[in-house]
Amino acid sequence: QVRLVESGGGSVQAGGSLRLSCAASGYIYSSYCMAWFRQAPGKEREGVASFDGYGITKYADDVKGRFTISRDNAKKTLFLRMNALKPEDTAVYYCAYGRICSKEYYSSWGQGTQVTVSS
Repeated sequence: QVRLVESGGGSVQAGGSLRLSCAASGYIYSSYCMAWFRQAPGKEREGVASFDGYGITKYADDVKGRFTISRDNAKKTLFLRMNALKPEDTAVYYCAYGRICSKEYYSSWGQGTQVTVSS
């Protein structure tokens, strides 16, 4: 069983930066996908960025150019560098792990970390 623990969330002003981390425990397949999702109050959970087993990264349109996903397989850690943060980035951010970078294939989820961006 893979366990995921996010950290690095917090409160920042618009234009600021944060770096989220997701530490995994248990056996991690480097060929599997790891991703970041977020859920704002009253909204559905949405994909933010993913990093598949081939090293291919994908981003949601509204974070492209501002967020960078990276992965350290040796340390079993996923990162999300968030720059130029906007109030609309406020949400709980979740880490996910699964065989394929598709929502129905994620088998493990973290508990989330809160990101709050003030204007």
